[in-house]
Amino acid sequence: MKTFAALFAALDSTTRTGEKTAVLTAYFRTAPEADRVWTIALLTGRRPKRAVNATELRLWAAEVAGIPDWLFEESYAIVGDLAETIALVLPPALGTDSPSLADTITALMRLTGQTADTRRAAVIDAWATLPPVERFLFNKLITGGFRMGVAQGLLTRALAAATGVEEATLAHRLMGSWDPARTRFDDLIGGDAGGDARPYPFALASQLDAPPETLGAPGDWLAEWKWDGIRGQLIHRPGAFALWSRGEELITDRFPEFGPLSDFLPDGTVIDGEIVAWGGTKPLPFAALQKRIGRKTVPKTLLASAPAHFLAYDLLEDAGTDLRAAPLSLRRARLAKVIAALPPGLPLSLSPALTFDSWDTLAATRATARSEEAEGLMLKRATSVYHAGRKRGDWWKWKLDPWSIDAVMLYAQAGHGRRANLFTDFTFGIRDGNELVPFTKAYSGLTDAEFAEITRWVQTHTLERYGPVRKVPADLVFEIAFEGIQESPRHKSGIALRFPRMVRWRRDKGVADIDTIASLRALLRTAPEGPSAPPDLPEDI
Repeated sequence: MKTFAALFAALDSTTRTGEKTAVLTAYFRTAPEADRVWTIALLTGRRPKRAVNATELRLWAAEVAGIPDWLFEESYAIVGDLAETIALVLPPALGTDSPSLADTITALMRLTGQTADTRRAAVIDAWATLPPVERFLFNKLITGGFRMGVAQGLLTRALAAATGVEEATLAHRLMGSWDPARTRFDDLIGGDAGGDARPYPFALASQLDAPPETLGAPGDWLAEWKWDGIRGQLIHRPGAFALWSRGEELITDRFPEFGPLSDFLPDGTVIDGEIVAWGGTKPLPFAALQKRIGRKTVPKTLLASAPAHFLAYDLLEDAGTDLRAAPLSLRRARLAKVIAALPPGLPLSLSPALTFDSWDTLAATRATARSEEAEGLMLKRATSVYHAGRKRGDWWKWKLDPWSIDAVMLYAQAGHGRRANLFTDFTFGIRDGNELVPFTKAYSGLTDAEFAEITRWVQTHTLERYGPVRKVPADLVFEIAFEGIQESPRHKSGIALRFPRMVRWRRDKGVADIDTIASLRALLRTAPEGPSAPPDLPEDI
C-alpha cells in the first residue's frame, strides 16, 4: 500500500492537471503489475464488493479506540466521513507492515462470507499495522467509498504516456467488463481483457447556455429530441450480443425485448442510442422505465406495461469497421440503411432528425419537448466525429428551462470527500396550510463560499441532531430548480422532483414567502402524465 498511498497523497496535494498526469505516469511505469491493474480498476469505478458493513466498522473502531459509541458517533458527525473518522480515532499503529494494494484488496475479498469474528480479527490486525495514510485508504476500500478525483481522460492520458498506446485506443480497451483480479496489465493495455462485447467510450454533449444563433448556420447542424431514457450501446459482433449502459453496466438480461435483434442485426454492428419505455408510437414517461431499473428479472406484467424500445442515435461500427472518425452525416446515413433493412416489428428505430430552417423555428419545436416525453433538444454538427467523453464545440444539449420554486431548509447534513467538513446536503420544505412539509433534497448549485457560510450558520443554529443530520430553524430560503415532477406515494408530500438543485440563496425572502404544496400540484397538472418516480436520477447525456 505504500506506493499507492504515495500516489494518493501526491494527487491529493495538487489541482494542476499536468502535475497529476506526471504523477500517474510515473506510477504506471514503476508500480507492481497487479497494483497497476487494481489502480486502473479503482479509478474506473470497479471497486470490490464490501465484505464488512458500516455498523460493524463503527463498533470495532470504537472498541479499539477505547471510546464509547456515542463519542464515536459525535466524532463521525463532525468529520463527515466514516473512513477518515476511523483513521483519526484509532491509536497509533504498532507495526510498519505495508502489503501491496493488490494483496490488500485480495485479503478483503476473501473476507466475504466469513464469520463476524474472522472479519473483525482481520480488520483489527490491519488497523494495528498500517501507517496513517494507508490505514485511511484501507478503510476507504473496505467501505466501498473509494474516490481519487481522477477523470477518465486524465487516466488515459497518463497511461498513454506510460505505455505509448494512443489515448483513444486505451479509452476503448478500458471499457466493458473485465475482472481486475484475473487481468494482466499487458492484456488490459493490449486489448485482450474485455472480449468482443466491449463498448466504445460514449460521446457526451455540453449544456448550451448561449443563444443557438451563436452556433452559426442552422444548416450545419442535426437536431433531434433529447430523449428521457437510459443511454446505451447495442453491440452485435461474431459470437457476442450485448447491451451496455453509459455507466459501463452490462444490462442485456434486463431488456429481453432486444434479444431478437441478435438474429437480424449484421455482425460487426455497434449502435449508440436511448433505451425508453415504449407506448407504440412514442416513448412513455421515464417513470415507466424507472420501474425496470435495478431489476435483474422483469415480470411479464411489467414487460407488457412498459416494453423497452431502442431509439438509435448513431452508428459506431458497421460490418466490423470503426466509424467514429467519419462525419456524423455519413454515420447517420449508414445507420438509416441498417435499420431500414430490418424486418418490421423489432424494438429498434431511428431517432428522428428534426427539420428546421431557422433557429426560431427550432426554438418553437423545442417548446413542445415535454409533450414528446423529451427533455429538450440535441444539436450535433453534421461534420462531427464521435469523440470520447465531453468535448465542447460539436455536440450540445439544449434542454428545456427548468421549473423552480422557493423552499425553506429544514435539515442539513455534511457532504463527502472534499466537502466532508461542510454542510452541503439539505432537506427542503414547503407550506401546506400552517405546516411545513419536507418534499425534496438537494446538494448542488451553490458556491463553496455559500456552503461555508451556511455551515457556520448550521453549527450555531442546530435544534436537534439525528446522527449526522441537523434539524435547523426554518429561516433560510432557496430557489430550487428541477427538470420534472411526478406523483409519489413514497414521499410525505406525495410529490417527487427530478434533478433538484439549488440555483439561488433567497436572502430577500423568509418562510412566509415560500411556495406551497398547491404550487407544486399546479405544476404537476401541467406535467406529462405518468406513474410515480423517485427523484434525483442521474443525467445520462
